Amino acid sequence: MIPLNPEQLMVATGANRANAELFLPFLQGACKAYDITSPLRIAAFLSQIGHESAGLSRLEENLNYSATGLAATWPTRFAQRDMSGAYLKDAKGRNLPTERARLFHRKPEMIANSVYANRMGNGSEGSGDGWRHRGYGLKQLTGKDNHRACGRAIGENFVSNPERLLLPVNAALSAGWFWSVNKLNRLADTGDVVALTRKINGGTIGLAEREALYQRALPAFA
Repeated sequence: MIPLNPEQLMVATGANRANAELFLPFLQGACKAYDITSPLRIAAFLSQIGHESAGLSRLEENLNYSATGLAATWPTRFAQRDMSGAYLKDAKGRNLPTERARLFHRKPEMIANSVYANRMGNGSEGSGDGWRHRGYGLKQLTGKDNHRACGRAIGENFVSNPERLLLPVNAALSAGWFWSVNKLNRLADTGDVVALTRKINGGTIGLAEREALYQRALPAFA
C-alpha cells in the first residue's frame, strides 16, 4: 500500500488542503480495504471520486436542475422532439425543454422522485425513495439497492439512514465498495479512463476533468 499524503490528494482529486487532510485517513483505509494499492489504481480511483465529489467537497447529489438542464441530462424525459423523434434545439444548440421540464425547474425533490422512481430498488414516484436514496458519499452512491448492499458490506443501515453516507468514513468506504463490486481495479490496471467513466457514470459526463485529474495524479504516485 502506498502511503498517501495531503499533497497527493490535492493533486489527484482537485481538493483544497482542508478537505484533503479531512479525508486522508479514510481514503487510506478505503484503498487498503479494497486493494486499491498500485499507482495506476490509486490514480484512477482518486481522480474519479475527485470529479464525482467536486474535489472532496460535495457528498450529496445536486439535483437543482433548470428546465434546460433537465432537457440536457434526461432528454428522453424532459426534451421536446419533432415528428421524426429528433430533439428540437434552441439557437445555442441545446435541447428544448418540455412543459413538464418547466414544471420541475429547480425542484430537486420532485426531480429525484421522478427520475429515480422504479429503478435501483426504489419504489414509485410517490414513495419518496428517489429523493431519500439520491446520491451520497464520494461516489454519489444512488438507489435503495446500492444503499442496502453497501450498508450490509460495511456494517451500516443506509436504507433507514442514508444520510450516514455523509460521514467521511462512510463516504470513503462506500466509494471503495462501489469500486470493488464493479471490478474497477481491472479497468484501472489498463489505464482506460473512458471505460472507467462509463462504468461509474453510465456515460462520459465530465470526462475531460476526469482525464485531467488522472494525468496529474499519475506522477504523484509514480
